[in-house]
Amino acid sequence: MKKRVCPNGLRIVYGPMPHMRSIAVGIFVNVGSRYEKPEENGLTHFIEHMLFKGTATRTSKQIAEEFDRLGAQTNAFTSKDQTCYYAVSLDYEAKKTVDLLSDLFFHSAFRAEDIEKERQVILEEIAMSEDDPEDNVDERLWQTMFEGSRMAAPILGTEQTLQTFTKEKIEAFIAKNYTPDEVVISLAGNIDEAFVDYVEKAFNQFTNEGRPRVQHEKPAFHANAVSRQMPIEQAHLAIGFEGFAIKDPDMLSLIVLNNIVGDSMSSRLFQKVREENALAYSVYSYYSSYEDVGAWMIYGGTSMKQLPKMEQTILDVVKEVIEHGVTAEEIQRAKVQLESGLILGLETSFDYMNRNARNEFTYGEHRSIERSLEELHAVTEQSVARVIERVLSKPHAKSVIVSGK
Repeated sequence: MKKRVCPNGLRIVYGPMPHMRSIAVGIFVNVGSRYEKPEENGLTHFIEHMLFKGTATRTSKQIAEEFDRLGAQTNAFTSKDQTCYYAVSLDYEAKKTVDLLSDLFFHSAFRAEDIEKERQVILEEIAMSEDDPEDNVDERLWQTMFEGSRMAAPILGTEQTLQTFTKEKIEAFIAKNYTPDEVVISLAGNIDEAFVDYVEKAFNQFTNEGRPRVQHEKPAFHANAVSRQMPIEQAHLAIGFEGFAIKDPDMLSLIVLNNIVGDSMSSRLFQKVREENALAYSVYSYYSSYEDVGAWMIYGGTSMKQLPKMEQTILDVVKEVIEHGVTAEEIQRAKVQLESGLILGLETSFDYMNRNARNEFTYGEHRSIERSLEELHAVTEQSVARVIERVLSKPHAKSVIVSGK
């Protein structure tokens, strides 16, 4: 992987993959929902939508038709700490794809009629998320785990905040946060230095300058519980423990532990809850990590009748891990699965592009696959035991959605 720092502070990271016929272009902005003020909640995600709704020279339909004409796959996403706009195209159409991406990034019009239409679209997206109990129970878990901080705010925003968004608010937020020093362009695929030159020229259009990075106090974790009734058949349970910041030295040991406990078909949760006791179709553990905070979580969905037994079985699995640890065989099996996932996950230009951008934001440097594998292989029974003590032995938060009106 190579890196170019442009005169205006924009960073371009790029990984040539000459054996491929595709090129992935990702515009990563170092801002997400946690950087919004309470009255701005959902604005980052709203802007992500609006950048595809028309520029000074293109309508939203023309943007869609041009991407399709190029055969390009394009999309965007917003998280709590980042926003990304990307496209993957065949190599011989990559320059036209860059032109299109740079136009919507720098010249979106934010017309009043488009803002109103997209407001309605996102209200439907919020309603859809509310109707999905698996998403809903996770959202409410974050709200209770980090209550009182911006980490608890929903990425989509609320009906109340959405009604306040205007062209002026959008442009003011972009001027403040879409600064060149907070943007990384990540490229991967069949590229050369001439293509990188082309990208640099296309994105040399910033009119705002870099500003000091907003500093956050580390959000406090709360071991609280929240419940909700919905007109559904199943009950949904999410349990959350305070996890690690992304650069914590024990992060890889937590990933190994997560695989052992609930991230594979041979995991303890899957075997105990589903295979042995038939208490759930879906049960798994997962984690999220940010620059200063993280969480490790467990999800399970079951019938109302079996909810108490499923919850107790999950807690019994956690208790067993706390009291007796994990085996060397389990750690080795987890390492093999994670190594396979890491390598196989980089066989597309999109995955390589995504990894390079995240490495740049997190570490400011490229972390080779070999280095990542070395760190994975260095995980030991002792380091996993330390993670069990740091995470599982502490009080947990809980979110549950049950059947009811």
